[in-house]
Amino acid sequence: MTATPKGDRRVASKARARGRDRERRPIEDPNAPIITRRLTKRYGDFVAVDALDLEVHAGEIFGLLGQNGAGKTTTILMLLGLTEPSGGGARVVGLDPTRKPLEVKRHVGYLPDSVGFYDGMTGRENLRYTAKLNGLDRRAAAVKIDEVLEQVGMTERADTKVETYSRGMLQRLGIADALVKDPSVLILDEPTTAIDPIGVIEILDMLRGLVRDRGLAVLLSSHLLSQVQSVCDRVGIFAAGQMIGVGSVPQLAEQFGEESARIEVGFEDGGADARASIAKQLGEIPGVDEVIAPTQPGEAFVLVTKPDAARAVRQAALRNAASANLGLSSIRETVPSLDDIYRRAVRQAGLHTRRAAA
Repeated sequence: MTATPKGDRRVASKARARGRDRERRPIEDPNAPIITRRLTKRYGDFVAVDALDLEVHAGEIFGLLGQNGAGKTTTILMLLGLTEPSGGGARVVGLDPTRKPLEVKRHVGYLPDSVGFYDGMTGRENLRYTAKLNGLDRRAAAVKIDEVLEQVGMTERADTKVETYSRGMLQRLGIADALVKDPSVLILDEPTTAIDPIGVIEILDMLRGLVRDRGLAVLLSSHLLSQVQSVCDRVGIFAAGQMIGVGSVPQLAEQFGEESARIEVGFEDGGADARASIAKQLGEIPGVDEVIAPTQPGEAFVLVTKPDAARAVRQAALRNAASANLGLSSIRETVPSLDDIYRRAVRQAGLHTRRAAA
């Protein structure tokens, strides 16, 4: 996508700020481990993060979804107290990261997009070093290190040097490193970039298990839509420094999905004449705006209708198929992919992704 000119961004940002001056979103859960209100970061006239309102709850994986340069990493750095906001504020585990960054870091496990370890040391030795930095005594550290190595599936390779690790193994060790301090919040910045598909599945499954077993609040920043869709409980769509939509994937689909609903109906194939007859019958169902007939055997018919009529159309299709003995094999309503939702949300907001050091 093309970058929005900075002059246009400044004008648009000022207009949005004037509108938001009259708005202040109430905090829904004052005990949420991560809360931001109107969190803003400017670099000169450039607005990297624009009045961000965000809540991440315990026991959920929240996906911060946006293209590279959307402002995700800048947001994370402010949450960790590694850069100061230009406006607004944040509370992480009840603490202000700007005022108490060290205390925040004691409670937050962080996996950056590029994990750094001492190559000449083993995985276990690297974790011992992290434990020492966090003030764990040697005996407690040994127990905790064994525990987190088991959780991330690295026990068998824990005593080999890090220089022999694959990218996926480094990411696993990075998650173990973030867990050594027994955090209540886990922040992951692009945790599956450059990992093979099997490794991605394993890491995402591991994150689900951590949330289930430990009740962690996980903030996962990513530009990979399919992975966010597969693992996150809620998703925040982030573009040009702004949060333009928040919710579960079905909620976002309802907000930003297509204006029409699509129902796929499959039948046992009886040839071209049978397909033409079925298409005619389906087209006579009240509420069906269009029938897209299959061109090849085995493909489904697609019924296009209004979202509020989808249930009635689905039921009518079932009745018609049964009464006419049409050999119905499947029926389902399709939902927009997160890719479709993201593009539509950005388009509706009139935003573009941009190039930046975000």
